[in-house]
Amino acid sequence: QNYANPREANGRIVCANCHLAQKSVEIEVPQSVLPDSVFEAVVKIPYDQQVTQVLGNGKKGGLNVGAVLILPEGFSAAPAERIPAEMKTKVGKLYFQPYSDDKKNILVVGPVPGKKYSEMVFPLLSPDPAKDKNISYLKYPIYLGGNRGRGQIYPDGSKSNNTVYSSPVAGKILQIEPIEKKGGYEMTFETANGEQITEKVPAGPDLIVKVGQNVQADQPLTNNPNVGGFGQKDTEIVLQSPLRVQGLLVFFFFVVVTQVFLVLKKKQFEKVQLAEMNF
Repeated sequence: QNYANPREANGRIVCANCHLAQKSVEIEVPQSVLPDSVFEAVVKIPYDQQVTQVLGNGKKGGLNVGAVLILPEGFSAAPAERIPAEMKTKVGKLYFQPYSDDKKNILVVGPVPGKKYSEMVFPLLSPDPAKDKNISYLKYPIYLGGNRGRGQIYPDGSKSNNTVYSSPVAGKILQIEPIEKKGGYEMTFETANGEQITEKVPAGPDLIVKVGQNVQADQPLTNNPNVGGFGQKDTEIVLQSPLRVQGLLVFFFFVVVTQVFLVLKKKQFEKVQLAEMNF
C-alpha cells in the first residue's frame, strides 16, 4: 500500500515487485449481475500443500496466501447484513480490507494460512446506476493478483531471507562464521587487490559454497529457498439492466408463441389437405 494504485499503467500489479516468482491464480465470477445485488467471486491460489517455506526466523513452516481484487468503480465488498447465510459459510472468517479510504473497489486479504484459504470467496455488491449517475450498464474488467508464500523483497527494497544471496565481489572466500543469536553466516571475501569485503547471509537459505573457493561477482552463495510466487488473472462482468432482461423474456415469449401458432397452422393445413384428398 505504498502505491496510490496497486495496478500500474502497464497492467502489472505491484505485488509482483516483492513476490518475484510467477505462479498461476484463478477467478470465477458470474457472467452478469443485476444492479444493487450481492454476488460472489471465487479466487483460487493453487499450490502443493506438502511443501514448506522459510519463515522469518529461518525455520520451515506452512505457506501463507494473500490476494488483491481490483473491482470496477462502484463495486465494493458486500455489507455483512446483506450477505446470505450460505455465502457467509463459504467466506468463513476471512476479513476483506479496502486498499485505501478512496479505493473501496479494491479489496485486500491476507496473509492467511494457505492450507485453509487456498480457495477464497469474496462477497461483493454491485452498484446501482439509478443511484449513481457515474455508473452505466456495461461490461467491466476485474483484475486479480494472488500470491502464495513470502516475498523476496521487502517494501523498503531490502532482501528477505526467502531469496538467493550472491557474492558482492569477485574473489576468494576467506572465512564463513556462523552468527550465533540470529542465525545465518557472516562471510569474508578477498578481492584480487587484497581488499576484504564482508557479506551477511541470514538464516534460511542453505550455503552452496565453502571456505577457500573462488567466486565471481553475483555468483550465488546460497540455494533459492523460495517455493511460492505471485500470479495475475483478468476477467469481465456485465452490469445488466433489469429492463433488458425483462425485454429479453418478452421477446422469448413471443418467439415461443409464434412457434406454437406456426405448428398449429401447419397441422391445420395438413388436415385440410388430407380432407381434400379423401374427397
